[in-house]
Amino acid sequence: MIAGSLSAIGPVQAASEQPPAPISCPVNLAEKATCYTGQDADGAFYAIAVPKRWNGSLVVHAHGGPDLGEASDPERSLGDLERWSVMVDQGYAWAGSSYRRGGYGTRMAAADTENVRRLFVDEFGRPGRTFVHGQSWGGNVAAKTVEVYGKHGSYDGALLTNGVLGGGSRGYDYRVDLRVVYQYYCQNLPRPSEPQYPLWQGLRPTSTLTTTGLRARLQECTGFASAPQDRTSVQQRNLDDILAVTRIPERTLESHLRFAVFTFRDIVHNRLGDRNPFSNEGVLYSGSHDDKALNEGVARFSADPTARRDLSYDSDLTGRVPIPVLTLHAIDDPTAFVEHEAAYRASLEGAHRDKNLVQTFTTEHEHSELSDAEYANSIAALAAWARTGKRPTARSVASSCASYDHTYGTGCFYDADFRPLPYASRVQPRPAGLSWPAMTAQQEKRWSRIDGVGIAP
Repeated sequence: MIAGSLSAIGPVQAASEQPPAPISCPVNLAEKATCYTGQDADGAFYAIAVPKRWNGSLVVHAHGGPDLGEASDPERSLGDLERWSVMVDQGYAWAGSSYRRGGYGTRMAAADTENVRRLFVDEFGRPGRTFVHGQSWGGNVAAKTVEVYGKHGSYDGALLTNGVLGGGSRGYDYRVDLRVVYQYYCQNLPRPSEPQYPLWQGLRPTSTLTTTGLRARLQECTGFASAPQDRTSVQQRNLDDILAVTRIPERTLESHLRFAVFTFRDIVHNRLGDRNPFSNEGVLYSGSHDDKALNEGVARFSADPTARRDLSYDSDLTGRVPIPVLTLHAIDDPTAFVEHEAAYRASLEGAHRDKNLVQTFTTEHEHSELSDAEYANSIAALAAWARTGKRPTARSVASSCASYDHTYGTGCFYDADFRPLPYASRVQPRPAGLSWPAMTAQQEKRWSRIDGVGIAP
């Protein structure tokens, strides 16, 4: 078994003895690949595609989210295969896990990602090279996979796209701020007439509030779904203040609030035993119509040290990457802000591994997907780096994209001169929150000896 500290989830179990079952490929791969699905020994569903003209290399995909719910979703990996078919179209075999359950758990998801790689090797043989790709939270999962398993030769490179690379203990602080600022202005989550609970819970465990109900409350307070002329003056003022203080784009306000409500509940209640990993002590909120009143009236709380430790151990990155890592990030990503890349670079610099990192940026405005030409270009640049040992530059990656755009026609939008500002320029740091990595390799080693540390599978 590959070594690695996984005390929070136990060792990676052996793969299922039943071979992957052939299925019909997604329509866009119907004539190009043979596809398979199955379920591993830990209960995670997975999908695999082997192109008919296989180049001998494998891309293992780590999906984003996290999706909520306790069961593994068999449709998730199939949907991911369809979405990332550009990799198969380029000649790479592809394997992706749906993870053994929904909900938060970065190390768990990394273990499931490693499991599907092993399943592929058992069934199809060891690829010439293996790359791990993660998008969004999957970027955090893939980066964790690299740190835990990459040093054993299982992976030759990593592609992280629009990744949540600040880790869990700091990467969601802007959503902590949204949760308390929203409640200060809106006072409807909870309403005064409803059972009260600390806002770090996200939502009380027994609440039956749905995403539709949350949307209705957000609309009630801010009129966010209405045209500006249809909002009341109070709604417009609330919306203006919330957006100005949190710096969250209006177009993704609802999705960020959903995370700060439902995913926070999952993290706190389901994964951390109702312990609080979040803090907003020492944060000075600004940009509103009345900052003094806001800072005096907003809810304040401090993290439980053991809860923060467990979330950090599960999801923070040490920066100790032993293989080439190429990142691709939209500068105007409205969900995983581009400053996550600054945090990741600082983490690798702190671990003296920044020579293994090349970061590229585009002028795109979306989070869930980027140009197929850029994805094809990125995996090719990473593969060349792994094959030759010659480290590319942001400019050389940008310049090679045009040849792929001849095939896909989706555009190349690189800005080779862009450099993100520090993470603290976008998200108010908590006390002692300016140094990176957020979890050093030494801390990780010490914490790994604590029984039950981290988040259980």
